Amino acid sequence: MKGVFSAPGDYIYFKSQVPLHKIPIGTKQWRYYDFGPKVVPPLICLPGTAGTADVYYKQIMSLSMKGYRVISVDIPRVWNHQEWIQAFEKFLDAIDVHHIHLYGTSLGGFLAQLFAQHRPRRVRSLILSNSFVETRSFLNAMPWAPVVSWTPSFLLKRYVLTGIREGPQEPFIADSVDFVVSQVETLSKDDLASRLTLTVDVASVGPLLLSDSFITIMDTNDYCAIPQQLKDQLSERYPGARRAYLKTGGDFPFLSRSDEVNLHLQLHLRRVGVEARLDLVRGVPKGDNGGPSENNDKSGSEDPDDPPKEDDKGSEDTPSAESQLPTAPESSESHSLDDQPLSNAKIWHSDHKDMMVSIPPGFSKKQDIVLLLAWELFAFHVLSLYVGSLYITWNYSWEFRQAL
Repeated sequence: MKGVFSAPGDYIYFKSQVPLHKIPIGTKQWRYYDFGPKVVPPLICLPGTAGTADVYYKQIMSLSMKGYRVISVDIPRVWNHQEWIQAFEKFLDAIDVHHIHLYGTSLGGFLAQLFAQHRPRRVRSLILSNSFVETRSFLNAMPWAPVVSWTPSFLLKRYVLTGIREGPQEPFIADSVDFVVSQVETLSKDDLASRLTLTVDVASVGPLLLSDSFITIMDTNDYCAIPQQLKDQLSERYPGARRAYLKTGGDFPFLSRSDEVNLHLQLHLRRVGVEARLDLVRGVPKGDNGGPSENNDKSGSEDPDDPPKEDDKGSEDTPSAESQLPTAPESSESHSLDDQPLSNAKIWHSDHKDMMVSIPPGFSKKQDIVLLLAWELFAFHVLSLYVGSLYITWNYSWEFRQAL
């Protein structure tokens, strides 16, 4: 969290490919991303107190390439839960979306449950991550809540970030924290004050008409800012919900463990009957075999409550599903490159000439490749010196013979 933050390469690529939408609806300003086939019922991502629409960029990139529509929104400036429900419904009407699937983390998960409670006809399923069902405990931990709207911005930011764990962390978790901190810096005082007000506004989620089988609870087993007691209450509220546990991931698994989170999201959408439209994905040829859309076509008549089959997981990495957009550059948040083999030759420039350096099998570590390249460059220069010395020796010998 210290030092200058540098945006990861895949986020820069995302910003260049996916447009950011800003629309005023009444007195609210909505900021959101909307990407993927418009005929597919969307998965709408709601961030927590410290999040923005940008924090779900990895989900937008991955799921849209598999034929799903993903919408990620900023929580607008609303000051109570009833205002949130009305504002979110107007937003859905404005973008002409009727039936939705909600993925909420932390505060976003709580707001998703409230909307599902009061507008049950619009919500088809829920994915809740590190979330809660009541806010009283947050009010007890924040005695200065009545003056939150008068609090300076830097104090609000400091309070929001106090829940994030300090100290040494795994690199991919540290990268996710750095990214979220950079997003907090973009939030205004009113944005932060309204979100903290929603967190401490005393309320609890009532009974949902939505069946537990259409709810997935996704939690991390390591440190999280949400107390374990609140997460246990969420699990007890929905005993029939599907469980998805991540071994690690911290507060922001959608960034630190994006591959696992995206897999669970895709399995959830398949299970509740959302059919991916891979044929509408730009750059994917129609009639492609073996993609996720084929599996969805075959399983369309199955009970959406049935657990996903093993072959559903196997189709996650099909090449056709990854070809919507050109390959994004590697992120600084990605896992270490030391274990990734290089299969292509690299071209290096020496003395303004191109020299092809081939990488033989068995050299999969980055250190091995560096040593190999250093050795070949050294051999190339030694060979040049050796040839030069032979020429000089031959030249002097020839001149000596001419003198005799």
